[in-house]
Amino acid sequence: MRLIVKDLDLTSGDVLIAVLNYHDAKKLDVRPKDRIEISFKGKKLVAVADISGKEKPVSAGQIGLFEEILSRFGISDHGTGIVEVKAVGKPESVGYIREKLFGKRLNYKKLYAIINDIVENRLEESEITYFVSAGFAHGFTEEETFYLTKAMVETGHKLSFPKPVFDLHSIGGVPGNRTTMVVVPIVAAAGLTIPKTASRAITSPSGTSDTMEVLARVDLTAKEMERTVRKTKGCIVWGGAMDLAPADDKIIKVEHPLSIDAEGQMLASVMAKKASVGANYLLTEIPIGPTAKCRNKKEAGRLEKKFISLAKRLGIKNRVIITDGSQPVGRGIGPVLEARDVMWVLKNNERAPSDLRERSLLMAGILLEMAGRKNGHKIAIEMLKSGRAYEKMQEIIRYQGRQPEMAVGTFTHAVHADKNGKVKKIDNSRVAKLAKIAGAPDDKGAGVYLEKKVGAAVKKGEKLFTIYAENKVELDTAVEEAKRNNIYHI
Repeated sequence: MRLIVKDLDLTSGDVLIAVLNYHDAKKLDVRPKDRIEISFKGKKLVAVADISGKEKPVSAGQIGLFEEILSRFGISDHGTGIVEVKAVGKPESVGYIREKLFGKRLNYKKLYAIINDIVENRLEESEITYFVSAGFAHGFTEEETFYLTKAMVETGHKLSFPKPVFDLHSIGGVPGNRTTMVVVPIVAAAGLTIPKTASRAITSPSGTSDTMEVLARVDLTAKEMERTVRKTKGCIVWGGAMDLAPADDKIIKVEHPLSIDAEGQMLASVMAKKASVGANYLLTEIPIGPTAKCRNKKEAGRLEKKFISLAKRLGIKNRVIITDGSQPVGRGIGPVLEARDVMWVLKNNERAPSDLRERSLLMAGILLEMAGRKNGHKIAIEMLKSGRAYEKMQEIIRYQGRQPEMAVGTFTHAVHADKNGKVKKIDNSRVAKLAKIAGAPDDKGAGVYLEKKVGAAVKKGEKLFTIYAENKVELDTAVEEAKRNNIYHI
């Protein structure tokens, strides 16, 4: 059926959507959510159909197209054209998702079909959600995880930098763990190439990209990233902006409201990004603790083996370190507060959190030794103490694009100790929840600043932590949460 294009001047976000008039839909035997193939000047796209029951917004003989389809066809704003439309069945990948829902193992062909359809926007968000849920419920075998990783790499853009290329990753789950933003400038200052792509927060009050965005642009294109790395040796950017393993970021969008991060998906997510930037050497951190993603050494050891095995199949030399995840790293929790901690470390400021500094130096030293440098830890300390790491960070910020200075939230509330004693425990999950209730990461200046860490002696009335928010409503909500669930155990 030939139909006249109508520009609806709307965006769908990801999924390709087209609107048919009720009469035309009936002739095509198309119902809402069915797929239709649209052809224009030799190009073909599969879109999800929506149905208009009246002459507005789409009349009989017309097809209303969202901006994503108009852009792919090269039809200018408010432009018109005539397209050929026919009904098609659901993508085969929907059937493969159904197989996974029933616990079946999927081969490379099936997983590639799912990932490719996610990238090409052929699947609705609900269908992607079913795939994520199936992976969470049934898990992925090592073979499936490798296939998933490979499919993510093959359906995205791949970068190439002069070898060797270094990278690092923490599996997360520990608030304030912004070691990446200290390690990258240290090792780049020492001459290593380290093109770091990072994710935004899924279940945390801030991801590395959310925190780096306080200082610099993170939504670089692949060309901008390559230029930054050529000039500075390093970068800290959001992988979702440059088509590197693009399915990963679409899956993360689905994971976010569900607050889940399935192990197989997490492994594939991490390693696909590393393979996409051409990494030869990788340092992976697995924090363990009662509220971290890995609760004990046994779980961490099992995950370590999986990381090393998957990396080997991808041609990456991966070293894994297991660290203390029993309490937050640093003192600031939330984008601006974390960025402030990072810059204090790089400036050798007396207010710099010692745990963030020492963990960053440990990781930077290991990466330098993986590059064949003797006394890597000593070199890392020199890069930091001399100011070369800070200068390198400023250079990276300049090439990525400096952001206007952002401040902590102006609405604050301090929580004080109700007795004398010693800090026995800080609950990671409650800290993260409190910072999110205060507005992080969407409100960059929101979060929690910890005055005391585990082992510190406290006196009654002494300040334990401060809540920051950008409006009074969120501050009041966070204060009520702090009263219900104390994050400190004294």
